[in-house]
Amino acid sequence: MAMPEHDDAPRRRDAFVPQVLDPMGEEELGAYIAELRAEIARAEAAIAKRRAQKDAASAFFRMP
Repeated sequence: MAMPEHDDAPRRRDAFVPQVLDPMGEEELGAYIAELRAEIARAEAAIAKRRAQKDAASAFFRMP
């Protein structure tokens, strides 16, 4: 039985496998690009969240 895929599930760094582009048509390539952009946006949001948490902690523990 396959496990459901979750957006917040940790991914291995080597889990990305580039697709073979030659057999794809223009629509398929466009959809593939959209998927990659969505994944990039998800990663950028995670980075922004971590930076905000780090900045908040730094501000809280800053010596007066």
